[in-house]
Amino acid sequence: MEPVPEDWHRGLVVVAHPDDIEYGAAAAVARWTEQGKDIRYVLATSGEAGIAGLHPTESGPLREVEERRSAAVVGVTDVEFLGYPDGTLVESLALRRDLATAIRRHRPDLVVTANFADTWGPGQLNSADHRALGRSVLDATADAANEWIFPELGESGLPPWRGVRWVAVNTMTPTHAVDVTHTVDRAVLSLAEHVRYLEALSDVPVGQQARAQVEMVTGPQPGFDAERAVGFELYYFG
Repeated sequence: MEPVPEDWHRGLVVVAHPDDIEYGAAAAVARWTEQGKDIRYVLATSGEAGIAGLHPTESGPLREVEERRSAAVVGVTDVEFLGYPDGTLVESLALRRDLATAIRRHRPDLVVTANFADTWGPGQLNSADHRALGRSVLDATADAANEWIFPELGESGLPPWRGVRWVAVNTMTPTHAVDVTHTVDRAVLSLAEHVRYLEALSDVPVGQQARAQVEMVTGPQPGFDAERAVGFELYYFG
């Protein structure tokens, strides 16, 4: 398995919900920010439907705060929420346009997104939001480079951005990997910032939950020489 290329400067991580990045990819983000790379986050929703017993009007702002704190732990200060309703994302032109807008505005070399396969494994259905978001990210990356798709973006001062070289999908069937042996601890601390969310999931202390989850998804990757790694499927652009 080949390493994810690292001859780039700016990365844009695009996911559906707060905590999607922290369940694995944050360890890679921590490595990249330590290298001096400029990493930014865009989240389609605020995850407001994600805490049982807590109304979305309370949950959404809380989860945004937790995500910003989580991002700061791994060196990310630019965090944007698109405001789509949690739980009902669909592959729409509106979502593609908003994602293409973000890509044109941030001008990344690498786009990162989460698993959008139908499942996490046999019998484990992936969420509808994840499935819709990931596919839309791939389409929006192409849209962002095409002057004739969403031409109103160019007219409003956002010219096409053809600089994305790869989209890296944090998938269950990776083609490439990132050595995160030395950044797992920061990833654990990053996930642990989602305090209220994790408390609603389990009675297990938040720190223990975070450690168990991060270590589960950052184990050795077959054919990749690292004690701990995060796997990605790489799509090529540009």
